[in-house]
Amino acid sequence: MTKEYLKPTSGDSLWIAVKSLLDDESSVVREGVLELLKEVPHEGRLFLLDLCKGDDPFLAKHAQNMIEKLGWIDGVGDFFRFIRSLRYELETGWLLLDRAVSTDFETSTYSFFLDKLADRCRELMLQPSSARMTCEVINRVLFHEYGFRGAREDFENPENSFLHRVLDRREGLPITLCTIYILVARRIGFELDPIGTPGRFMVGCFAEKFPFYIDCWAGGRILELEHMEDKLGVLPDEESGATLLPITVADTLSRACLNLCRHYAKANDSANSRMFESFVQEFERVHQEASNA
Repeated sequence: MTKEYLKPTSGDSLWIAVKSLLDDESSVVREGVLELLKEVPHEGRLFLLDLCKGDDPFLAKHAQNMIEKLGWIDGVGDFFRFIRSLRYELETGWLLLDRAVSTDFETSTYSFFLDKLADRCRELMLQPSSARMTCEVINRVLFHEYGFRGAREDFENPENSFLHRVLDRREGLPITLCTIYILVARRIGFELDPIGTPGRFMVGCFAEKFPFYIDCWAGGRILELEHMEDKLGVLPDEESGATLLPITVADTLSRACLNLCRHYAKANDSANSRMFESFVQEFERVHQEASNA
C-alpha cells in the first residue's frame, strides 16, 4: 500500500489494525508498528496524537509512548493543538503542558506512577467506604507514605507547576498537588473536582448530601462548607457560590499557564513567560470562539 492511501481515519482498516496492536506485548509486533509509522510520518503522527486525546487513557499512554520512541515531539505546537481541539482531558493536557518546556521525559512513566499510587490506595480501601473514608486513604498514601507536600520555601520555582517534576520531587503548588489528588482518585473510581478558589486551589467532593473540600496544601485537610468562610473571606452564600463550584479542565490548565507566566517573569525568563502568556490567550480565544459559535 502506497503512502498516499494511508489516511488516519477511524474507518480505515489499516489504522484500525494499528490501533489494535499498540498495546501488544510482543517486541516484534511493536517494532513492526514503529516501522510502519515511520513510512507515513505525517499521517502516523496525526493518528497517534488523535489517540492521545481520546477517551481511552490506557490507549493514550501507548500512543504517547510511540510518539516519544519515534521522536515526533513538538511540545509548544502540540499544546497549542490541544488547546484548539476542545477535547480536554486533565492528565493528557497537563503532560502536554509540561512538554512545552521539557521534551525529554516519557509521559508513560508518570502515568504508570499515578497508577502505582492508585493501586496502593486500593490496597488500603475498606468496603463499603464513604467518600470521607476514601479521602483519608488518599491522604495517607500521598501525604504520609509518599511525602507529597507544598513547596513553601521555593514557591516561585516554575518546577512546582510541572506535573512530572512534582511527581519526581514530591512537592508543588496547590494546583499541581490537587491535580495529582484528582487523577489518583479517578483511577480508583472516585470522582473529585478542581475548585479554583482565590489564592488557593482546592479539591471538591460532591458525592454526599453536602459538599466538602480538600486542602492539599495542608496535607489533605478536609473542610466543611461553612469552613470555607475562612478561605474566601465571605460566607458561602450566593456571593461566593460560583467560587465553590468545579471549574473546567480548560480553566485549570489556563490557571497553571498563568502561574508559569508569572513565575518565569519573576525569574527574568521573558521567553518562557511570553510563551505561557500566549497559551492563556489561546485558551481565551478558543473559548470565545466556541461561545460565539
